Amino acid sequence: MAIENDQDLIIGKTKVKLTNQNKIYFPEDKITKGMLVNYYQQMSAYILPYLKDRPESLKRNPNGIHESGFFHKDAGVDAPGFVKRRKIFSDAANKDIDYIICNNKATLAYLNNLGCIEINPWNSTIKNLDKPDYLIIDIDPSEKNTFEQVIETAIAFKQILDKAGAIAFCKTSGATGLHIYVPMDKKYLYEPVKGFAQFLCTMVNESLPDFTTMERNLAKRGNKNIYLDYLQNRRGQTIAAPNSLRPEIGATVSTPLSWKEVKIGLHPGHFTIKNILSRVKKTGDIFKGALQKGVDIQQCLNKLS
Repeated sequence: MAIENDQDLIIGKTKVKLTNQNKIYFPEDKITKGMLVNYYQQMSAYILPYLKDRPESLKRNPNGIHESGFFHKDAGVDAPGFVKRRKIFSDAANKDIDYIICNNKATLAYLNNLGCIEINPWNSTIKNLDKPDYLIIDIDPSEKNTFEQVIETAIAFKQILDKAGAIAFCKTSGATGLHIYVPMDKKYLYEPVKGFAQFLCTMVNESLPDFTTMERNLAKRGNKNIYLDYLQNRRGQTIAAPNSLRPEIGATVSTPLSWKEVKIGLHPGHFTIKNILSRVKKTGDIFKGALQKGVDIQQCLNKLS
């Protein structure tokens, strides 16, 4: 789908105005805004299920990956009529925020046109904002960690979750880390989900004390420890969706993995805008179980104790 510099993209009966499609977003890779729109349209079947009915915290990089960009939560008056939205009260801002809900290809194109290189949905949907669909553990390395250590950490989580009888899914962050999801299926409020994630992180930290930490403070953490982040499991937190692009050199993608791929030799740079479509045509959606039957936290804790 070649996209001219400015044009109207027709999706079904919806017209989406696209601008500056020749603007370079990834200079090293010569990837334009139009290529970004094209990627998300081609991959929509593998992205929209993870966005459906979820408020979006928009991370916008309208001048490409080498500017820090900004977060934007309120749909505002400029959002076209086809964009679904939901007002949600924010305690932090002490006001209602008009969140965009991305349920279709037209809204996805609209977000990309705003400069959303990555897509960041909530862990819960508007059907029940207080109960997440999954638990997330963000394995976040520091400057001096190797990706082999990241892999070793993910395998340690998998071994504990296997012992607990909990199914789990892994994806690259699209940057330097890995994300582990455990399905919850809206069975629990955020607090017990966060507590279970903290328990799992504590176990892994105890098994790999030489290079993992649960210290959130960057100065205290140092540059040789992988941060085991369980605090993603709070209302309003967001993380890059499965198959989301990331604003990184190489145009890397937050890519779902089979567990047999999580081994030495894996590298997040292997998965980019250039090869993900052909990959998912072969593998199908290997992450969909994250949205299916949830685990029983108490049963898992009983098995681990």
